[in-house]
Amino acid sequence: MSEAKTLEFRTELKQLLDIIIHSLYSEREVFLRELISNAADALDKLRFEAIARPDLVRGDPDYQIVLRSDQEARTLTISDNGIGMTEEGVIEDLGTIARSGTRAFLEALREADAADRPALIGQFGVGFYSAFMVADEVTVLTRHAAAETAVRWTSSGDGQFQVQEATKEGRGTEITLHLKEDATEFLEEWRLRQIVKKYSDFLEHPVLLEVERKKEGAEDDSETETVRERVNSGKALWLRNPDEITEEEHEEFYKSISHDFQGPARTIPYSAEGTLEYRAMMYLPQKKPFDFYWGEPKGGLQLYVQRVFVLDQCEDLMPLWLRFVKGVVDSSDLPLNISREMLQDSRVVRQIRKGLVNRVLKELEEMIEKDRDAYQRFFEEFGAVLKEGVAQDAEHRERIARLLTFRSTRTDDDETVTLGEYVERMADGQEKIYYLAGENLAALRSSPYLEGLQEKGFEVLLLTDTVDEFAFQSLREFEGKPLQAIDHGDLEDAGEEVEKEKQEQFEGLLTFLRTAIDGLKEVRLSRRLRESAACLVVDEGAASANMERLFAAMGRAGEIPTADRILELNADHPAVQAMQKLYDTDPKDQRVEDYGRLLYDQAVLAEGSKLKDPADLARRINRLIEKTAEA
Repeated sequence: MSEAKTLEFRTELKQLLDIIIHSLYSEREVFLRELISNAADALDKLRFEAIARPDLVRGDPDYQIVLRSDQEARTLTISDNGIGMTEEGVIEDLGTIARSGTRAFLEALREADAADRPALIGQFGVGFYSAFMVADEVTVLTRHAAAETAVRWTSSGDGQFQVQEATKEGRGTEITLHLKEDATEFLEEWRLRQIVKKYSDFLEHPVLLEVERKKEGAEDDSETETVRERVNSGKALWLRNPDEITEEEHEEFYKSISHDFQGPARTIPYSAEGTLEYRAMMYLPQKKPFDFYWGEPKGGLQLYVQRVFVLDQCEDLMPLWLRFVKGVVDSSDLPLNISREMLQDSRVVRQIRKGLVNRVLKELEEMIEKDRDAYQRFFEEFGAVLKEGVAQDAEHRERIARLLTFRSTRTDDDETVTLGEYVERMADGQEKIYYLAGENLAALRSSPYLEGLQEKGFEVLLLTDTVDEFAFQSLREFEGKPLQAIDHGDLEDAGEEVEKEKQEQFEGLLTFLRTAIDGLKEVRLSRRLRESAACLVVDEGAASANMERLFAAMGRAGEIPTADRILELNADHPAVQAMQKLYDTDPKDQRVEDYGRLLYDQAVLAEGSKLKDPADLARRINRLIEKTAEA
């Protein structure tokens, strides 16, 4: 055996190792993911080479990765029977930071037939050095499949490494980590199982863990033997033919990734082939989890790179308005940063995201068309989140809008209407889509704002989700039909303009009430009221009363300007006519102001707001009762 050669790393390894150990990864446990992934690469390389040279695997045809811990020596060993390395390869690949043997290997295979290329994941260059996060010394014993001798590489990460000829039975690579004192948890069987299940469960190659077990048939527990138990399942559901996967398998897999106690409402398999290849298995839940609206909204799919787990909630691949979608995405084409832990903003990422969003929207479109009841059950759970997409995603806004369902003045509480269905059944002469937003469906159904439009046979959408008004303000129109809030503006479509004579008759009263009641921009006769005496509206473009209440509830009242109200009176209502008669008799009669304020307070309650001074209302009512009794 030759003497060991001491060599210098070809880069400023001390500084780079400090970054790797202290800054590169957020969790130290990922060192095992990196080393297992490298081992899987070595197995794939051998499998590819063996196509032309079957002799390379003769005598040892079963590919595997083995983990072995030694509590006394405080060492953890990861071994594989893959392609192995020569001395030149060891010096080149392990002596140069950020050089990837896998990447060089892929470059050599660029001209090879795509079907013959092995699936490789090690495009990252520094994963091996993550071992120094937990080890103060690393030893690599490797033998190339076509070589007779082995090579031992040793380093403490101090800027140097030693290489010497060695002996090893069989091909492959064996990496031994001499663990730091604060890293002994990675010697424990339960911890190793946990990490493998988390990151490498779906690797095709078996990951075996050497453990001590009681000998079969032995009476004494002290009679043990070393056995190898497979830790990973190797069952990547998303790589199988969707037609061959049972509902039970989908349910089991969905529950494992979502932690839901129920099965999925819908299964969405997807694969893309061509210049960009990836596979996905996505699911729609039946019910939203109890903490769905707690804390900061977060979504995304689990990200795998050739079956190796990388991220739990990859938000770059799924927009926030689809955060209810659960599932996995697996691709070797995703550009990752040097630690694999964050996706870069790239064309590839945008392409995958676009494909996934389109696939989910297609599924929802088929669902609403072919199984409306099932879709409505889903929409009751997640419709409010889907509506966020109308406000957030201009590219898909129109498409999302077609998936929204609402209650209206023509539906009962168990029925809904889409915007497309609304447009199809619009009344003759109707040019706008009318809506009214509030907190309570029953209150909206009895709202005075509806009266004029209902008389003309116009349908009104009743919006009760918090996000509805934000969505409609972003949408603005649908199929060329403007969206119109019926508590805004003069609402010309609700009725004819008030006759000039009637306007002149009430002019004095309207002017008096405008000055007597604070906070009013205007008092006018209404064309939208039929049965009610009064209502409050705002100008077009101003924030509605419902919007003001929403911002106040979020503690953000100062972020939205409060709109001065316009008090509208129904000139044909007996109460308004009585007040006008009283004003004509004596404009200074206190009852005129009291009646006007009483109608104003009624309008405040009708719009869903609270009275600023309920006690003042009580005093006014008592005063009117007293004067009426005296009369």
